[in-house]
Amino acid sequence: MKDVAAHARVSLGTVSNVLNRPELVSERTRKRVLAAIAELGFVRNESARQLRGGGSRTLAYVVLDAANPFFTDVARGVQDAADAAGLALFLCNSGEDQERQAAYLDLLEQQRVEGVLITPVDAADPRITALARRGTPVVIVDRGAGPQHCSVTVDDQLGGELAVTHLLDSGHRRIAFVGGPRSIGQVRDRIAGAERAIARAGTGELTVLETPRLDVAQGRRAGERLAGLPAAHRPTAAFCANDLLALGLLQQMVRLGLRVPEDVAIVGYDDIEFAEAAAVPLTSVAQPRHRLGRTAAELLLAEARNPEAHEHQQVMFAPELVVRASTRMGGAVRSTTVA
Repeated sequence: MKDVAAHARVSLGTVSNVLNRPELVSERTRKRVLAAIAELGFVRNESARQLRGGGSRTLAYVVLDAANPFFTDVARGVQDAADAAGLALFLCNSGEDQERQAAYLDLLEQQRVEGVLITPVDAADPRITALARRGTPVVIVDRGAGPQHCSVTVDDQLGGELAVTHLLDSGHRRIAFVGGPRSIGQVRDRIAGAERAIARAGTGELTVLETPRLDVAQGRRAGERLAGLPAAHRPTAAFCANDLLALGLLQQMVRLGLRVPEDVAIVGYDDIEFAEAAAVPLTSVAQPRHRLGRTAAELLLAEARNPEAHEHQQVMFAPELVVRASTRMGGAVRSTTVA
């Protein structure tokens, strides 16, 4: 910075203002300092700035599963909010591993990030509350949270009800739910919504095929289990806890010679880009993924910038059912209500 100041014939304080508070510097002087920075190839020492200021110009998002395109889309929303605020974004992938998540939380606290967004393995993890209590703002993403945190989520019980009501209205009575483990809150809520739809209709039977993970491979394995059931008792439709499971199930049905939707109708959840692009376009419960991420980041920034006046909010969006060929032939139809 001293070299830049000498080259631009300004004080060290002026260089600091150009880097940190440019609105305080005249345009002519600012251009001269920026030209000196470019000519000398100056790069600020962000670590040193953090030591002096006690914080960093970064947010962090701890993702549950970076292999799931749903979280990629949520992260894009977070990134847009971070960009608008002039902040960098750290992305960390817990991979549904509680210990890895704990290690990331420790590291991010050491880095003094402005705040942490997290889709947790377990929303009740005491480490998350402890992090917030020590002064790092935390927002829970795609999970419900108590009043001690802000959270942004989708009404997954409504989503489960939309999916199974659609299958019941299409004439199905034997329906499988594919997903798990039940320790994941969204899985429990989506099962509850499915059960609510059946109770409301007064007809139908729900068979739960629990999976250890929410990925394509587990969807294929669920397809093997489903196809192995006696034809007279086999579910004629499946509601999957996410689109990755549904795509794996769809692959296995085609591989085994079962027709979709004639033999088995399939509904996914999340409405990722690959859902519409599947060999049989997938009916899915859509979540506002980008909006979910951006809203969560905006809540985090509001708390970080003005913690005294901040009040925690629990934001819940409504899902939509997008109907495609995996449950009926014809174009896509959207629904946000239960008939």
